Amino acid sequence: MTFKKLTLKNGLRIILAPKEDSLASTILILVEAGSKYEAREVNGLSHFLEHMCFKGTERRPRAIDIASELDSIGSLYNAFTGLEYTGYFAKAEPRHFDTILDVVSDIYLNQIFDQKEINKERGVIIEEINMYEDLPMRRVHELFTELLYGDQPAGWSIAGRKEIIQKLNREDFIKYKGEHYLGQSTIVVLAGKFDEGAAAEKIENAFSQIKITPKVGKIKTEEKQEKPGVCLKSKKTDQTHLILGVRAFDVFDERKYALDLLVDILGGSMSSRLFQKIREEMGAAYYVRAGADLFSDHGYLAAQAGIDYNRIEAVLEAILEEFKKIKEKPVSDAELEKAKEHSVGTLMLGLETSDALAGFYGDQEVVTRRLVSPQELASKIRKVKAEEIQAVASEIFKDERLNLAVIGPLTNQEKFEKILTLR
Repeated sequence: MTFKKLTLKNGLRIILAPKEDSLASTILILVEAGSKYEAREVNGLSHFLEHMCFKGTERRPRAIDIASELDSIGSLYNAFTGLEYTGYFAKAEPRHFDTILDVVSDIYLNQIFDQKEINKERGVIIEEINMYEDLPMRRVHELFTELLYGDQPAGWSIAGRKEIIQKLNREDFIKYKGEHYLGQSTIVVLAGKFDEGAAAEKIENAFSQIKITPKVGKIKTEEKQEKPGVCLKSKKTDQTHLILGVRAFDVFDERKYALDLLVDILGGSMSSRLFQKIREEMGAAYYVRAGADLFSDHGYLAAQAGIDYNRIEAVLEAILEEFKKIKEKPVSDAELEKAKEHSVGTLMLGLETSDALAGFYGDQEVVTRRLVSPQELASKIRKVKAEEIQAVASEIFKDERLNLAVIGPLTNQEKFEKILTLR
């Protein structure tokens, strides 16, 4: 898999990732504007603005105009907002490239932010927030990051708070867009099957009028923790959901490849240590997994499970025991090789589609401004040694880094605070 990166005079970055055997073309626009770029009084604005991009432009003044045009060519399209960036994409047969480029660039550049539509969309956003509140498997992630980072952008909800959503107006959107949706902070990724020379020229023309003004940055995340933390949300649920994790490091840290394998060994597959212990041996959970999220200035590793609340203490002790084991004893050659092949295999299989390939390159560029091919990434993973994994485990698995978020019919937070120790 090859790629090419171009930087235009207006600062716009174009990434071309051809895949000749693909049946589709994907255009992905990413902008350095996510919840970490927000002030507290407008928390949720990045996500709200993402919604408003589909509500009308000068050439397509109604939401139905945008949706109908993309639906009429069988396109798959959507948008998303994260901590570090917002993305807009459309995917279609290669013969419809001109259409998806025209529509996606239009909604990105030419929003009209009609106040009536803003007022209507408030209700949609609030119902989205309500939906997440009723999805404890998802909501527990927000509690976990709130516990880790507190009252700073990394700890705030991406969707925002209802009281803020109710107050945002047209001027807020125009100001925020002017501060962030700029040439130097925008990346256009084209992946799949396309005419490379013609496509790059068409993208350049589509974004020729993008603004270039000083970019507003984000506040650096502060890491501060001296003892284990617990966030318990008491709620009547049939299944108790927990996340037990630790602070790690940012995405620029070269130890991230060892961290990837550490995650895979702990809970990246059905043969992983946590899955085998908690589901297969104990029969205590339907889902149990581990993952790591690394950002531009912070990161964490966490294990997650859905369990019977009566067994939460046993499950927590089992997770902590696996944390201890992997930092006290190097993984075997066989387990390390399995983890490497599983990690590389899932990486490659996950890039079979044009939208996945676009996301792979786009995420790297918008967060790090460094691009690594899948083959290079696989090579770095395969070079990791057992002692490097153990060193990372020894560094991050410490009492003062432990954090636990729980949603379920539980009330005794002090009990969990006493459990959280790796000694």
